[in-house]
Amino acid sequence: MRDDKVYTMLGLAQRAGGVASGEAAVAASLGRGKARLVILAHDASENTVRRFRSLAQQQNVPYVFFGTKESLGHAIGKAPRAALAVEDRRFAQTLRGLLTEGKLR
Repeated sequence: MRDDKVYTMLGLAQRAGGVASGEAAVAASLGRGKARLVILAHDASENTVRRFRSLAQQQNVPYVFFGTKESLGHAIGKAPRAALAVEDRRFAQTLRGLLTEGKLR
């Protein structure tokens, strides 16, 4: 049930223009200081995880592992995505609330 809520919120955030998706867009969002929460797929490659964990920590942005590349892409109406950056403050707060079962860093 919680997973459904997270995917629904991601879809709403995408439609509202509050999500950067894909490796280049997430890196740019972090670099510009717009990212409020980074979501990494459980099946993302080690290099991708290492890269975005490091970028998120440098920018003091929380990150979480959630879903698969396929499910994250489907939630936002796009091809599979290994990383998402939620840029909208309110969506990020709501998603953090849904994802705080010890996984949030």
